[in-house]
Amino acid sequence: MKIILIGIQGAGKSTQGNLLRDKLNIPYLSSGHILRNIAKEKTKEGRYIKETINAGVLVPDDKMTSIIEAYLSRKEYEEGYVLDGYPRTVEQAKTFREKIDKVIYLKVSDKEALWRLSYRNGEVREDETLLVIRKRIDLFHEFTEPVLEFYRRRGILIEIDGEKSVEDVRKEILQSLTP
Repeated sequence: MKIILIGIQGAGKSTQGNLLRDKLNIPYLSSGHILRNIAKEKTKEGRYIKETINAGVLVPDDKMTSIIEAYLSRKEYEEGYVLDGYPRTVEQAKTFREKIDKVIYLKVSDKEALWRLSYRNGEVREDETLLVIRKRIDLFHEFTEPVLEFYRRRGILIEIDGEKSVEDVRKEILQSLTP
């Protein structure tokens, strides 16, 4: 099964992606993790990606699609995956060559997302300043919300109330994936 998780930063995509990985026995892949790994590289592309994500702007569609498709061409993703954070624009959704089974939208209010991110345990990343987070939320509304309609028209979008407990969200997702 090939699943995409969509939601604003702080919606719980990583938490649910890892739970789905364990339950469905398919790999979990986060576009954010991919980009942060590339940003660590001492290459021209690494520097470019680092500057782009630290500024809180989106990586251009063609570059992002080629990065994601290169990862998904690996053998471990042949049988399926849970993909978090891609596509982020309608153009990315249109040019993405993978046949997706379900797109799960974890719907969380801006206020809830900001609250969750403010009280997240662990290290604060360079790309998680309040200014960058607010910019990403604005970008989500501007560019990614139209992606929801793109998948809704294809009949594969599932909307989940992401403000429920982690366990309740997980249960709803699993129920929605059962034919």
